[in-house]
Amino acid sequence: MALIRNHNHMNKIVFASQNKCKVKEVVQILNGLDIEIISLADMNEQIEIIENSDSFEANALIKVKQVYNIFKLPTIADDSGLMVEQLNGAPGIYSARYAGEDGNDKANNKKLLDGLKNYPKPHIAKFVCAAVYYDGEKVHTAIGEFNGRIIDEEHGSYGFGYDPLFVPDGYSITSAEMKPALKNSISHRFNAFNKLKKILNK
Repeated sequence: MALIRNHNHMNKIVFASQNKCKVKEVVQILNGLDIEIISLADMNEQIEIIENSDSFEANALIKVKQVYNIFKLPTIADDSGLMVEQLNGAPGIYSARYAGEDGNDKANNKKLLDGLKNYPKPHIAKFVCAAVYYDGEKVHTAIGEFNGRIIDEEHGSYGFGYDPLFVPDGYSITSAEMKPALKNSISHRFNAFNKLKKILNK
């Protein structure tokens, strides 16, 4: 099933993600490009991607190349995570599986708060996103950041992951209390994919 329907035969781009929340965000951000985005979630493809690198960018590159090699279609991927200053940048590349392999948001958030208990506030943090495009020849990479702080209880039901604990700089609400349209205009994913969008638009 295609997520963006438009006129003509648009260029298909595979988004190497099975995370439906993430797919929805990226489709909104890339809206306006003459492309049709198909995600792994749409194709019911269970592809085991071993992200064993030590940076967001390198992990995103592993994803795009592996998925490109399967479908031979231009592919975009991202790797993103939360970096907390007092935890020396953790959870970082382990953000999705911080409390174990299953990507359980509640367990991850609890582990994060447990780790911050003995540190004074504010808990300065940032989300980082590396977005990568690969078409078999060209590689384009864009990095986006989203600065803020971690609070000690969850608020809000929008968003996913660490959003209920993250208050962006300049705001008094968490990114999970923000309507998707607002979050998608300021987030790390927006900043990264918007840079990528400008590159692809050329």
